[in-house]
Amino acid sequence: MKAKSFTTFYLSILIAVFIIFFQSCSEDDNIIKEIETETITPEENENEEPEENENEEPDFTPIGTVEVFNAEKVDDNYILVNDASANRVYLMDKEARLLHEWSLTNNIGNDVILLPTGQLLASLESDDPKILLGGKGGRIQLVNSDETLDWDFIFSSLEGETHHDVELLPNGNIIAIVWERLAAETAVQAGFQIEEDIFPESIIEIDPNTSEIVWEWRSMDHLIQDHDATKSNFGDVSLHPELIDINYTLNAEATADAKGDIMHANAIAYDETNDVILLSVNHFSEVWAIDHSTTTSEASDSIGGNYGKGGDLIYRFGNPEAYRNTEGNRLFHNNHFPNLLSGEDAGKLLIFSNGNDVMQSTVFELQLPSTYELNSNTNNEPRVTWSFTNPDLYSGKVSGAVPLPNGNILITEGDFGFWEVTRDKEIVWKCQSAGFFWRGYHYSKSAPEILALDF
Repeated sequence: MKAKSFTTFYLSILIAVFIIFFQSCSEDDNIIKEIETETITPEENENEEPEENENEEPDFTPIGTVEVFNAEKVDDNYILVNDASANRVYLMDKEARLLHEWSLTNNIGNDVILLPTGQLLASLESDDPKILLGGKGGRIQLVNSDETLDWDFIFSSLEGETHHDVELLPNGNIIAIVWERLAAETAVQAGFQIEEDIFPESIIEIDPNTSEIVWEWRSMDHLIQDHDATKSNFGDVSLHPELIDINYTLNAEATADAKGDIMHANAIAYDETNDVILLSVNHFSEVWAIDHSTTTSEASDSIGGNYGKGGDLIYRFGNPEAYRNTEGNRLFHNNHFPNLLSGEDAGKLLIFSNGNDVMQSTVFELQLPSTYELNSNTNNEPRVTWSFTNPDLYSGKVSGAVPLPNGNILITEGDFGFWEVTRDKEIVWKCQSAGFFWRGYHYSKSAPEILALDF
């Protein structure tokens, strides 16, 4: 009995020593592990896989592929996108996150813009467009934020149709571009070289309260030609820059296949300071300035209005060749979106030259003259204050550019998507999407247009 107790006693001591030794080793291992963890350097860790959250996918499906080249210089606001190929109008951020999309009653006739009231002003196609040219329309709407219609105006017939662009005037009226059919026989009487229907441009001003057309300008009242001396509008094109050569498109190689769309106006802008309308005329590669202070009667004549010239052009720029002017250099090779600037940049204009003849697009910022003046055999072109181009920037159709609050320029490349560039011409952001983008409009996050949506 004593022997057994003695053995048990020593066995207990051995077990206790073993336990103490094991605990000591475990503590030492923990200390070593802590030291090793603390002394790992980035170089020693470079082959490790990144943490899972570093590769996290966004919690949304981007509507395009974004490339950020300089995040510190990107303007973090919103873009209203007009995608004519899919008839979509939506708001997105710079991560290509879809924020809001509108359902429209009809296909896009190209331009849709968001107003401070939260309404959309939309140029749409009519149910059955009658003049089937590129950018066809026939319907203008004011769409409330809940997508109900506040105003629905249809101007679509075989004789005339609204198209492309619309603009809200300070008085609440709306101006729109119209194709006016000129029958083949009448076109020949106007000195046109080919006996076919043509579609010269007109501009109408509509009061949305009454849907009444309250003012009109027609290009066919201001034509000149040197083809047929028996016609009343025969004259020397080079001596009359205020008039429009009806045969210019036929004689210009780049637009010889216009098929009656001899001018193809694609954008309209309003100079409130001077009460002047600027009309982008794609097939002439020009912008025309028209005195809006006239009455409709004066607009059909060559006298009256603030400039005393009635509806004759008071200024034109972009392509001196369009009126046989040997002075001044051609700026545009087809053009879209004359965008008048404001604030410190008032008096300047951004415009997108598609560059069809040269296969290279360019965005120009131009200083317009303080007073509109147009002379023959004179350089009438505005001064270029800034421009941007790039070997990758080319869209033969649509497109445009808008200024951003941080001083950058947002460029819409119609068959690509969007670019953001600095005034130093640094590309800081791009977004590529499948689509055909008429324009992209900038809206700050705190803009009244955005706040009115309450999304």
